[in-house]
Formats: sequence, C-alpha cells, structure tokens
Amino acid sequence: MSSKSEDKSSSDIESNTDAKSSNVVWHTATITRKNREDINKHKSVTLWFTGLSGSGKSTLAHAVEDRLHHYMCSTFVLDGDNVRHGLCGDLSFSDEDRKENIRRVGNVAKLFLEAGVITLTAFISPFKSDRDLVRNMMPHGDFIEIYCKADLETCEQRDVKGLYKKAREGAIKEFTGISSPYEEPVKPEILVNTGNDSLESCVDVVILALLKRGIIRQESLLNEVD
Repeated sequence: MSSKSEDKSSSDIESNTDAKSSNVVWHTATITRKNREDINKHKSVTLWFTGLSGSGKSTLAHAVEDRLHHYMCSTFVLDGDNVRHGLCGDLSFSDEDRKENIRRVGNVAKLFLEAGVITLTAFISPFKSDRDLVRNMMPHGDFIEIYCKADLETCEQRDVKGLYKKAREGAIKEFTGISSPYEEPVKPEILVNTGNDSLESCVDVVILALLKRGIIRQESLLNEVD
C-alpha cells in the first residue's frame, strides 16, 4: 500500500503532466517512497539553495552533502552549471528559458524525492514564481527553500568566475543582480548568512534544521563513515 504522501505525490505528478503528452498513464511502482526511506533510515526531501551568483550556493550544497554522506545518508546535488551541460544545455538565460530550466530541474528533484534521496539543488532561481512552481510540485513540507544571503557587493567582490566583470562590461546580458532582477525569498524555511558566516557554521544551520524537521535522525550523527 502507498502512504498518504505517496498517493499525493503520484497525483501531483499526474496533474503536472505536460498537456502535449497525450495518452500516457502514470504507472504506480510496487516499491514506494516509504520503502526506500526505511532502507535509507532518513526521509527524502528537496533542499533548494537559492541566491545570487557568488553567494555560495554550490559550495554550501556540496558541504552539506559531504556532512550528510558522513552520516550515511543517501544524497545527490543538482548544480546549476552542471545541468546546463546536458539536461538544460539547449536553454539560454532569457526569462522564459530560466523558467523552463527550473521546471525541468524541479521534475528531476521530484523523481529523486520518490527515490528516497535527499536532493540538494543549487540554482540562482531568481524568480519567486519559478521557485513556487517547484514547491507546488511536491507534497507539503518536502520542499525546503534555503536562502543563501549575500549582498551584491560581496558577491561581486568574490566574482570567482569573473562573470560580474563581464556583465559590467556588457559582455553578458541578462545577468542576475546586474541586468536581470533577483527576487529575494520572503519566508524561506532556512536562511543562511553566506555573506558573513563561515562555511562550517552555515552547514551547521542546515543540519540542525533537518534534525528539527525529523528528516534525519539524531542517531545518524553517531554513525559516521570516512
């Protein structure tokens, strides 16, 4: 039998089917999300890291994954740059394509949710409507928005990839924070001050939130692997 969460998840997937895909029926698996969570000994969830370029989204997401791996959790990071090498390689950075980029990633994250995995996504995802679109794909509580807060000045000073410099020179159009807006999360589930706080303390904030929400268990912290 499927749990209530499983039933809701499946119906959500069916309701989100692209209208262009006709004559398709959702096939319900015999192994449920709950079965997979029981084996993994933690709940699955989507951790959505959002913030300006240079705010530390990817760095924090991978650091949190590293900590969770040591706690023997099943995880995967979906990184903004990486998905544009394949899944979203056909998309530009126009507002329309940014929306499609997030829609695709949201659906991939939803599949990982059903697989019992803690998925960490690191995307600028500048528009609130796009983040809400992904949130609404998932059962209540399974989408955790993590706002990596760092002001534009700090991000521009870091400019690890040299993108801000190019954007200021006009070499990159539609660059978030310079020529394209970033809509800050109003009520993110987790806020981390990546502009000022250390990476270690930011990881601690996320891990503590996962413990409080019952996504990972306290005993998991005692079962570390090298």
